[in-house]
Amino acid sequence: MVYRFDAKPVKDACAMSSERKGNAFAGMSVALVTPFRGEEVDYDTFSRQIEFQIEAGTDCVCPVGTTGECPTLSHAEHDRVIAFVCETAAGRIKVMPGTGSNSTAEALRLTRVAEKEGADAALQVAPYYNKPTQQGFYEHFKRLAEETGLPQCVYNIPGRTGKNIEPETIVRLAELENIQIVKEATGSLDQASAILSSTNLTVLSGDDSLTLPLMAVGASGVISVVGNLVPRDMLALVRACQQGDLSEARRWHHKLFPLCRDMLGLSTNPIPVKGALQILGRDSGQLRLPMTPLTADQTRTLGKTLETYGLLTGEQPDAAIRAGRDSSMASS
Repeated sequence: MVYRFDAKPVKDACAMSSERKGNAFAGMSVALVTPFRGEEVDYDTFSRQIEFQIEAGTDCVCPVGTTGECPTLSHAEHDRVIAFVCETAAGRIKVMPGTGSNSTAEALRLTRVAEKEGADAALQVAPYYNKPTQQGFYEHFKRLAEETGLPQCVYNIPGRTGKNIEPETIVRLAELENIQIVKEATGSLDQASAILSSTNLTVLSGDDSLTLPLMAVGASGVISVVGNLVPRDMLALVRACQQGDLSEARRWHHKLFPLCRDMLGLSTNPIPVKGALQILGRDSGQLRLPMTPLTADQTRTLGKTLETYGLLTGEQPDAAIRAGRDSSMASS
């Protein structure tokens, strides 16, 4: 697809992160899973997950997004998770909760909750299922930007929402003060390039394995899923890119790529990453329907992937998998 629209290019198409609106969110954010224990959110495990990210040096955490299973949280749970993460972070790490909805009124309500609880920004997925027009997308995000005080991250993931927010629409949105960030998950380097060359927005990769390619054309970082497991490694890739060390960034990319491909490709997010956290003893692995666990064969494959990466050694995979399953069954 060739993007043609009337927009003045920014002074430097490869503008440094520090020159872009929303540059405070450059770096690595992690899309957190939501731990469950039985029918409830497991806040003890959740607290440990947040501390793990703080200790790793992660720049920002993003709870209650797709990875956080927001579609199966009640409204009360969604509000409580936002409050809990902000309270636990206590200013030690930025918090950008998912507050999007396919109802503008509900997205506005959630964003106001996030603002009240002290979040640093709001992650706004494109309205899904009802498939707005481009003008509808614009009016939706415009209202969120103008009626709350938080920086807004426009999350474009047409593979899940059913419709793309076109670059022309994002160029228009970039004129609004609080529209500052784009989570780019279209898988299109052309779309990302169009946005980067025509706006001063901070663009973050929404796909772990595309972090290096997107940063090479001017993106400022990633909102990572694999960062739940190896935040320091993904952070090393991002920092190398920021410092212009392409050789080091490429080394980390090729180390991380098999993990991203072989783990995340097993099933729908967050099923594989929760399975991995379970094997590693850091989560119960529990999901809420309609999400279902990996099959036995998939779990064995995942164990081998973690072993190959170096997260498990020797005879650990089978033992860890059995221990994880026992833990999951005991908590059900």
